[in-house]
Amino acid sequence: MEIRWLEDFMALARTRHFSRAAELQHVSQPTFSRRIKLLEESMGATLINRQTLPLSLTPAGERFFELCQRVTRDVRDVRAQIASMEAEVSARISVGSTQGLFSHFYQGWASEAGVAERLQLNLKATSWIGEQFLDALDNGECDLVLCYWHQDLPWCGRLSRGDYETITIASERLVPMSVVADNGEPRFPLPGAAGQSVPLIAYHSRGFLQSAIEAHLSRSKESVNLLPLNENTQSASIKALVKQGYGMGWLPGRMTEKSEQFGSLTRAGDERWDVPLEIRLIRLREPRSEDLLTLWKTLEDQHA
Repeated sequence: MEIRWLEDFMALARTRHFSRAAELQHVSQPTFSRRIKLLEESMGATLINRQTLPLSLTPAGERFFELCQRVTRDVRDVRAQIASMEAEVSARISVGSTQGLFSHFYQGWASEAGVAERLQLNLKATSWIGEQFLDALDNGECDLVLCYWHQDLPWCGRLSRGDYETITIASERLVPMSVVADNGEPRFPLPGAAGQSVPLIAYHSRGFLQSAIEAHLSRSKESVNLLPLNENTQSASIKALVKQGYGMGWLPGRMTEKSEQFGSLTRAGDERWDVPLEIRLIRLREPRSEDLLTLWKTLEDQHA
C-alpha cells in the first residue's frame, strides 16, 4: 500500500466525486479509479458505496478514513521534523580537524567555548595531510580548519598571502615518549650517542608536526642522533608503535597524560626536547556565510 493511495482515498471521501477527487490529485479519472480499486483490494473490503449519489463511505470506509487521517498527519509531522533536522545540519559550520585534535581536543574545546551545536565535523578530514587542509578550505569541503601550528610550517608562505584568517585558541607541546625499561627509565632515552642512534617513529614529512620537530632539533646545540624507522600521518599510530616498544616518538601532551599516569609510557627526554605548538582555527578571509563570521567574532572575543 502506498501513502498516495491514502491521500487519494481522503480526497474522494471529502469530495464524494471521482472526477473532482482525481482533479485534486492531478491524475486522470481512470488512473484514480484504478488506484482506489487497488486500495480496496489491498484492504480486502469495499470502502466506497458507489450506489449512492453523492458517493458515500461504507462502515469499513468510515473506519479506514479515520486511519488515513492519523497516518497522513503522522507522516506530515515526521516530514516536517526531518526537514527541520536537515536544515539544522546544513546550517552548521563544517570543521576539518587533524585526527589527534579530533580525538583529544575538539569535543572539550567546542563544549567549553559554547559552539558545539553550531559545528559539524567533516570526518573525511582525519585522512588529510598538511596542506590538504588549506585545499579543502579553498574548494569548500570545510569552513574551518582546526590544526596544529608553528612558525616553521613549510606552507607558511601560502598562509601569509592574505587569503586566510587564523585564531590561536590553545597551546600544546610535543613530548618525546618511550616505553619504560625494567629499571624504570625510558628504554629509548634522548639524546642518542654517536654510533648508538635512538630509533624514532616519525611523522609524515608533509604533515603539521614533523617540520616542527626538525626545526626545534636544528636549533639545539646538542646532536640528538635519531634513526627514523618509518613515517606515520596520525599521532595515534605513532603512539601505538611507541607503546609496543619499537622506538620513541613525539606525542601531543594531551595524548600522553593517561599513558604517563598508568606507567605505560614515560618521557624519553627532559623539557629541552619538548616542541612548542599552537592550536589554531583557520578560515578563508572571505567566508561563505554570515553565520561563520558571527561564530568567528565570538571566538575572537573569547581569545582576545
